[in-house]
Amino acid sequence: MKALLQPDSFSRPRSLLAYLALLAGIATFLPGHIYLSTLLACLAIVLGWGNLRTVGRAIFVLILLLTVVALVTEPSAVPRAAGNMARIGSLIITVMLLSAVLGQSNDLKVISRSLFGGKSLFRYVGMTSGTAMLSIPLNFGAVGVIATMIGLQVKDQGDSPMARNAARAVIRGFGASPMASPLSIAIVMTVTFLPGLSSWKLIALGLPFALLYLFAGTFAREEEPPREALLVDGAEPESALLPWLRFISIIALICVGAFTLSAWGGLLYSQAVTLSCLTAVVIGLIYRRLHDGVLTMPSLALINNELAIMGGSSFLGGIVSTFALGWLGMEFSLPVWAYPLVAMAVPWLFFAGGAIGVNPIISGTLSGSILGPIWPEYGLLGLGLGIVAGWGITIAGTPYSANSLLLERCTGYNAHTASYGWSLHYSLAALVVCSLVCAVFTLPF
Repeated sequence: MKALLQPDSFSRPRSLLAYLALLAGIATFLPGHIYLSTLLACLAIVLGWGNLRTVGRAIFVLILLLTVVALVTEPSAVPRAAGNMARIGSLIITVMLLSAVLGQSNDLKVISRSLFGGKSLFRYVGMTSGTAMLSIPLNFGAVGVIATMIGLQVKDQGDSPMARNAARAVIRGFGASPMASPLSIAIVMTVTFLPGLSSWKLIALGLPFALLYLFAGTFAREEEPPREALLVDGAEPESALLPWLRFISIIALICVGAFTLSAWGGLLYSQAVTLSCLTAVVIGLIYRRLHDGVLTMPSLALINNELAIMGGSSFLGGIVSTFALGWLGMEFSLPVWAYPLVAMAVPWLFFAGGAIGVNPIISGTLSGSILGPIWPEYGLLGLGLGIVAGWGITIAGTPYSANSLLLERCTGYNAHTASYGWSLHYSLAALVVCSLVCAVFTLPF
């Protein structure tokens, strides 16, 4: 029992269970595969209890409690919840694998260095859009890569407007990714809880807002005094054209594969993204085997937090949505005028939750599972945008998100200062614009 409380206990079994949960999650031909995948993921979570965050432990306890309640009062909720966790859990594992495989590439170092060149404006735009691009497959690993280089600049040359603007660019770039990335957990969870909403429609609306959020940030940064070109790590300038082209090509192929499997293969969007990313992982591992002569499978021992928080939240969402529909009744609806007002409030609820430490995954689960069943089909785009944009603004503008804490660890910049001191007005302006757009797309026309 004591071993369960040790952060590094059962590392190999946890990693193995995560891999088995992934295989079970994609084995749609196997009867009961969703239950097997969910069970394996839960075992991985339990074996890593010692390094689980408080919110992860709370979610896991809720999983156990609500499962018992559902089995007694509403057994039909369990298959839906297990299906959600199997699909989202498999996606989480695959995205982490993709991040680990791509993170070994030398191209990533060249790309990261390239973001530090040029004049102030172009450097900011390049860094924030580059971080958004890197975040598509790397998740918050992109923040770790670039923030580490910012930290080196701060260590070597001290605090400066350039370094602070770079930090702003990184967290805002990462915040834009959930709004439009075809591979983001936010997009996948939103279309999971709003099955009447097409992923391509949500991305088509989220992309312009994400671009607006990125480039409007140029007006919310510090003026920088002229200074000589900087060399990161003392490295000589190196052309990043080919590394960028290779990286963008990988992302494009993954996205094309996901949309093809979804539109023509008849798969759920979460399954399509998982298989497309997993194909890229396998190809990357084969390339590493041929190039380096060795094949090292990334360890998944530390993924139990993500499985508990993200996968567990999707499980709870399946149960909560079933309960909500049962309590409210199939015919329940709000007045037509109320839907735009509720849509306007959704991104603000995300931000308010993030300000007190509530993970956006939990906010997304609650809003999608409760509002989804009673939302009119004509207004799904407004609700969907409220979820993904509120998600992005929250992780960029509140101090308890993983990227803010990672930035603090890598650069020394206080997470509260980076979130509120540098960007509070910018976040509030983005929330106002987002609310208005959500209301417009929830109107009955």
